[in-house]
Amino acid sequence: MANGFFNVPALQNEVVLDYAPNSSERLKLEAAIREAKSTETDIPMYIGNEEIRTGKKVAVRPPHDHQHILGYYHEGDASHVKSAIEAALAAKQGWEDMSWESRAAIFLKAADLISGPYRYKLNAATMLGQSKNAYQAEIDSACELIDFLRYNVSYLSQIYAQQPVSSKGVWNRMEYRPLEGFVYALTPFNFTAISGNLPASAALMGNVIVWKPSENQMYAANVIMEIFKAAGLPDGVINMISVDGPLAGDIIFSHPEFTGLHFTGSTAVFQAIWKNIGNNIHKYKSYPRIVGETGGKDFVLADETANVDVVATALLRGAFEYQGQKCSAASRAYIPKSLWPAVKEKLLSDLKKVKIGTVEDFGNFVNAVISEKSFDKIVSYIENAKNDPKAAIVAGGTYNKSTGYFVDPTVIEVSDPYYVSMCEEIFGPVLSVYVYEDFDEIMEIIDNTSIYALTGSVISQDRATIEKAVKRLRNAAGNFYINDKPTGAVVGQQPFGGARGSGTNDKSGSYLNLLRWVSPRTIKETFDPPKNYTYPFLQS
Repeated sequence: MANGFFNVPALQNEVVLDYAPNSSERLKLEAAIREAKSTETDIPMYIGNEEIRTGKKVAVRPPHDHQHILGYYHEGDASHVKSAIEAALAAKQGWEDMSWESRAAIFLKAADLISGPYRYKLNAATMLGQSKNAYQAEIDSACELIDFLRYNVSYLSQIYAQQPVSSKGVWNRMEYRPLEGFVYALTPFNFTAISGNLPASAALMGNVIVWKPSENQMYAANVIMEIFKAAGLPDGVINMISVDGPLAGDIIFSHPEFTGLHFTGSTAVFQAIWKNIGNNIHKYKSYPRIVGETGGKDFVLADETANVDVVATALLRGAFEYQGQKCSAASRAYIPKSLWPAVKEKLLSDLKKVKIGTVEDFGNFVNAVISEKSFDKIVSYIENAKNDPKAAIVAGGTYNKSTGYFVDPTVIEVSDPYYVSMCEEIFGPVLSVYVYEDFDEIMEIIDNTSIYALTGSVISQDRATIEKAVKRLRNAAGNFYINDKPTGAVVGQQPFGGARGSGTNDKSGSYLNLLRWVSPRTIKETFDPPKNYTYPFLQS
């Protein structure tokens, strides 16, 4: 066995490529897209050392071109959930006994594979399967996932280095054991980086994983598994299943070896899972770790000193990049009466220039929403607003799903700050704006409008106003932005997560998240132990 206190590679965030016309990266990405579209991919489940194909195939279609078939994934049943658990537990001893630097090396290699030979394949899969434009895919499936993998290794080394002091004659040590059992990773459609990080971060700390990606993200999830295997991940450490969610949950949350949940998704689903875990708490060998990042109803607050161009740009990018399908997306804005006419003019002017369409056309800023179910939900909010005297559509309000699930960027001006579109998460390209008169009053409204507390921003040129908003809205957002949009957290720079109805705020992209996947053990070693029970105070 090699011995040493190993330094991990120096950290630097992955450079975001810009995909300018005729650039080498653009040409490579376009080629990867053509290759992906020309082949029907067969997506198995990965359980232990097997690729499972059930024959019950479900088509994978681009949301922006739902007549085209990218491939099929094989739907599993209860037996596959049980097999995945068994495979994970069978791999557990060997994986947790592996030296930490070897575990780390696997995920560092995966990061380099994404940065190099797999970059365009994974970006193309994200673009086609999740309808992300080239830039949104680049910052997600390439850069953010790479950063997660590399920074997590650094956080691991920082955690392991945290050791207690020792007194004379004693050596105190802390070891950071993986959890006893298996971890269930349940991941969303909207970020390939999250989909890869949730199983990988827990696995890095020595845990074994059952991973269920979203049915709407299976195409890129398959590439992630290909990368992990190419990086040398042992069989059974991460087992990817495609099984109905409630069916999988019934089995997993009843298993005595269930030891942790790493979740990103809706608040309602997370709360239902938490309740299920609570009802089964007597069945588990250990109290499970429950880590979840859920919904958001994220705000932008401007004051009368705010720069009009800054506000309009923050609203357009924050609300409509990736069709508003980010848990951090700006979905409610509060603009002072004196500033709204100018902001409105600039925002509407910019929106007229925004192109909407397929991801293959790199000139399109907005693409399709993820599914027909999502499309119908978003449209219902728009149609209700059209028929409500408390709301007025000032931009967009149009949509079409004949060839793809396209919803035009929509701005709703409301007269009631508690109007439904100001309170409920829509998860689409819909921004609601309330024009206010009193800054202190509006902060009170912002803090009490929704159950969520994920992201928010204040835009102002007055330092006293900024400080007032930062303090008053302390609990309204786990990620707070000053003079910027409330999206775009970078691993290692803005650890991400919110509280209240937005999750457990365990901050992905920081050491805080990795701490949830270890169970520390304190070891005290005494070199010259006492040989008599008596103490000096007992003497006459």
